[in-house]
Amino acid sequence: MHSSEIGKRLIEAKGQLQHGDWGKWLKENVEYSQSTANNLMQIHTEYSANSQVLGNLSYTKAVALLGIDAEEREAFVQENNVEELSSRELQKVIKEKQKLEKQIAQQEADATKEKSLLEKDIQDLEQQLEDAREQSSDNEVSEKEINRLTQELAVAESRAKQLEENLKAKPIEAATVEIVPESVQKELDQLRSKMNEATDPAEVKFKIQFESLVNEFNSTLEVLSEIGDSVTQSKYTNAIHKLMDKMRATLEGE
Repeated sequence: MHSSEIGKRLIEAKGQLQHGDWGKWLKENVEYSQSTANNLMQIHTEYSANSQVLGNLSYTKAVALLGIDAEEREAFVQENNVEELSSRELQKVIKEKQKLEKQIAQQEADATKEKSLLEKDIQDLEQQLEDAREQSSDNEVSEKEINRLTQELAVAESRAKQLEENLKAKPIEAATVEIVPESVQKELDQLRSKMNEATDPAEVKFKIQFESLVNEFNSTLEVLSEIGDSVTQSKYTNAIHKLMDKMRATLEGE
């Protein structure tokens, strides 16, 4: 008997068992544990609206697929050719999917938080810039201070715009996230931290260009990860390595 059909009968039996011991009834009549019975009933509830998703899947696979949102389940089964996977392979794929979804959700939460903080910084910078311009004629506030505030405001607005675009764009694939080594990311974060303290207009201008370079690099990696052909992807990866080597040589004066 199909898992969904068993689940249906268990639901009917439980409904008729008004105040009895459900665990005892299971043991005496079907010898299912309560956890197994709950799974079978959930299988019927979850799959009855779309029995095609369940198909000829085993009980173990059907239970594993409960970890996929109902609206995504049918597409997931087709895209991953679930019938040809072993139960262990299916569980691994689902675990990786859940891990990626959690990672993406965290990235979106971090981006949203950063964007909110940036919006507050932008408001503060706009007010500071307005005050500086009003005081410049009376107290002779230096043009350097006005330039510094202007540049900082431009950086903040640019970053906020980039975050907005990232939030609207397709989620980053797991492979893209892992392409940038942790040591490199740490160096980038340290550089950003140092540049946040910059007051010289030339340094602030460099900061804008550097942020743009990092954002473009990340976008390039994202597009690279979308290339399905491994040979083509390898070719372009090598091209990036050559460009980075050339950039390093230029910086070192070679």
